[in-house]
Amino acid sequence: MTESEAGRPGANIRVAVDAMGGDYAPHVVVEGALEAARTQPVDILLVGDREAVEAEIARAGGGSPSVKVVPSEGKIVEEEHPVQALRHKPKASVVVGTQLLKQGQADALVSMGSTGAAMAAGALLLGTLGGLERPCIGGPFLGLAPKTVLVDMGSNVDCRAPLLLGFAAMGCAFSRTLLDIQNPRVGLLSVGSEEAKGNRQVHDAYQMFKESNLNFVGNVEGMDFFTDKADVIVCDGFVGNILLKYTEGLGAATAGYLKTALDGKVPSDALESLVSQVWEVSNLGKKMGGPLFGVNGTIVVGHGASDSEGVAGAIDTARRCVEMKLVESFREELSALRSEELLARQS
Repeated sequence: MTESEAGRPGANIRVAVDAMGGDYAPHVVVEGALEAARTQPVDILLVGDREAVEAEIARAGGGSPSVKVVPSEGKIVEEEHPVQALRHKPKASVVVGTQLLKQGQADALVSMGSTGAAMAAGALLLGTLGGLERPCIGGPFLGLAPKTVLVDMGSNVDCRAPLLLGFAAMGCAFSRTLLDIQNPRVGLLSVGSEEAKGNRQVHDAYQMFKESNLNFVGNVEGMDFFTDKADVIVCDGFVGNILLKYTEGLGAATAGYLKTALDGKVPSDALESLVSQVWEVSNLGKKMGGPLFGVNGTIVVGHGASDSEGVAGAIDTARRCVEMKLVESFREELSALRSEELLARQS
């Protein structure tokens, strides 16, 4: 285990923050990072254009001894091909942040920027955990189901059955380690609960899940995020990302509808509280970020449109992942699958 995986007993967790990543960077990212430095046991390494980052620190009232600026050059945006961008921009903020993690100068990396770039940097610079073809993104995403883990949330749109099995194992590790669910129930997201339902991908995965050591409860449907039928729900990233974005849109639309429909009919403070709660229960991911599953280091990806509270929440998620040794839990779960030779099946 590397120093960054284990953390340093008695010392703050060192979190590198991609200050240039996100829709409102660097302003919101720096603001959230400074808030985290004030309220959490972390040391912050703000990675970005030094002049821009230092200007934001000054505008926020100044930094602190627990905040350091690490210079980088440029950033990778969503429109760029992640791997090509890494080659053309070797000093981009997310690359420099990942290098700090690889070199043991940081215990975790947080980025609100391009998910593809964070994944590519993690896979290429840190490597993937043994037995896993590609990493993914997972974690709770619904405030109405805060202990239900969805994996994959959007990083792999085409998945074979062995890859889904690896995702499920890491979802179980997350559920057990961070959510304290000792024997997580695993479900495959499908169009019906019967074994025969679903496309070829689901059929192939169903058989592998049945043969594994996972606590597999069978197929689950979209409504089962709210029925407590499974603790870990697995799908490919195409479906997962649509589901994630749909709930975000539904939450925003519902909040707007309530605000219009109830305006003048209930006290304004009560209405604002209701609208805020509707937004929160449908957008949990914006408040805490999600770790990359399967890279050899702790990387947390936040929502690009997050506010400063979301940035601080993602930093807190990264801190908890390091303290609870999530990467080591991933490694152990994947090792158990390798011992069954299930991950080796590529057909």
